[in-house]
Amino acid sequence: MFNKILISCVISLLTLSARADELTINPENPKNYMVVKGDTLWDISARFLQQPWRWPEIWGDNPQIDNPHLIYPGDIVSLKYEDGRPVLNLQRGNPRSVTGRNVKLSPTIHSTQNVEAIQSIPVDAIQQFLEQSIVLDKNEIEQWPYIVSSNDGRLMASTGSTIYVRGLPEESKIVKYSIYRKGASYVDPKKDNEKVVGEILGFEAIYVGDAIIEKRGDPASAIITIADREVMKGDRLFPHVDEAITNEFVPRTTNNEMKGRIISVIDGVSQIAQYQVVVLNLGKKQGLEVGNVLGVYQSSYVVRDTTGPIITKDNPQEDIETAKEINDAGGDLSKIFVRVVHAIINSVNSFDERYLAPANTQVMSENVSLPEEYVGVVMVLKTFSKVSYAMVMETKGPMHVLDKIRSL
Repeated sequence: MFNKILISCVISLLTLSARADELTINPENPKNYMVVKGDTLWDISARFLQQPWRWPEIWGDNPQIDNPHLIYPGDIVSLKYEDGRPVLNLQRGNPRSVTGRNVKLSPTIHSTQNVEAIQSIPVDAIQQFLEQSIVLDKNEIEQWPYIVSSNDGRLMASTGSTIYVRGLPEESKIVKYSIYRKGASYVDPKKDNEKVVGEILGFEAIYVGDAIIEKRGDPASAIITIADREVMKGDRLFPHVDEAITNEFVPRTTNNEMKGRIISVIDGVSQIAQYQVVVLNLGKKQGLEVGNVLGVYQSSYVVRDTTGPIITKDNPQEDIETAKEINDAGGDLSKIFVRVVHAIINSVNSFDERYLAPANTQVMSENVSLPEEYVGVVMVLKTFSKVSYAMVMETKGPMHVLDKIRSL
């Protein structure tokens, strides 16, 4: 057993070494780059590295200046080599100048500390979604308190409306609740002996709004304070949680080799683009963590080949019938005539075979599986038990639901 463990450790170390050796500098890197408003750390790293998610490997600490973890518009990032190893250096621009001083850059960007500092990745547009998004286990939402009606009896309500809620715990002193609606299920597309297993990995809980309890009882009354969409009878209430999602996403490879698929895309578009959020069929149970980076590979699409392969029409039955026809001819003259006719036919067929192949061929239609193609990179932003949300950081080709993902 000890030998097996030792061998596994050695293999792991070799794998990590191989990954480190694969770090590739972008041959078109600018050598020096001035940061501009709207840049992200990922964008800047992509100018210098072909694998921008590996920036922590070539950026160190900044002990020489205040707030060394922040990068601002006007700062200059440059590529240097120290002992043959590539290092990205930072020179402060005005007004935060550090005259003649180069400092190594830190891999994290604390954008919450200063609004001018650039972010590591562009999360502003999805910040609210990440804070409010929930994935639930089967039937979990059915245990939550629910809206039975509004004060005017309408099916839908909005901000400022009074709603009536059943199922609140009598002993609860919680006042502020978030309103959710049960969404679509996330289904695992894995196959078992060529049969789709179809395990339900969780249910999307769609954020609807917030409400404050005014009067307890059965039913209790509440006021809708925020409504992102129409509040409906049957929507569920969950204690409000002020969860601050960090902007300090540090990319890194997974600790273990992982394989999975994209099983959904937020907002349900058919083709996935850069910076969209996708759902992966991997989660905390598989060891996936926030910041993990995975490659996306276009699934092996099956196409119908209606062009080839070309098969020559061999027809032995036709040869047998020709011989019989000659043998059955009455006299020698008739047999000669039949041979002449068939010689002409054979000459025409020979011409077809040489110059008009389609005239003497048949097409065999069949399904062909296309090879996998690398189409991009995703970074994990939020993990749940069996699924995760990830942002598409790079696209190298068309990306779709059910495309494969695996460790880089």
